[in-house]
Amino acid sequence: MDQLFNFLIPMAYAESAGPLSGAGSQGGGYSFLIMFAVFFVFIYFFMWRPQSKRAKEQQNLMESLAKGDEILTAGGMLGRIVKINGQYISLTVANNVDIVMQKTAVVSVMPKGTLKTIE
Repeated sequence: MDQLFNFLIPMAYAESAGPLSGAGSQGGGYSFLIMFAVFFVFIYFFMWRPQSKRAKEQQNLMESLAKGDEILTAGGMLGRIVKINGQYISLTVANNVDIVMQKTAVVSVMPKGTLKTIE
């Protein structure tokens, strides 16, 4: 049974202290700085930059909304913009059915005629 435990959980042995054990046992300061720099480069290219790009695209989309555009909302509703009032838009989602929602709920602008092909 001891052999099985020794195989699964190996024993840890302390390294013997040599005459120069204190010198050179720590890593250099440059290796830490390089690791730190690589970490921030990783964060920038894989997290911060794509998020910033998506936010800029969403801002451009909200600024480009116009009356008559057919849009898709975050809730999955399709509708046509009938009125824009500051940060709010009025959508026609069916005959005589208008709803008011925030511009930030718009996910994408659909091609013209999308609503007619669905109806």
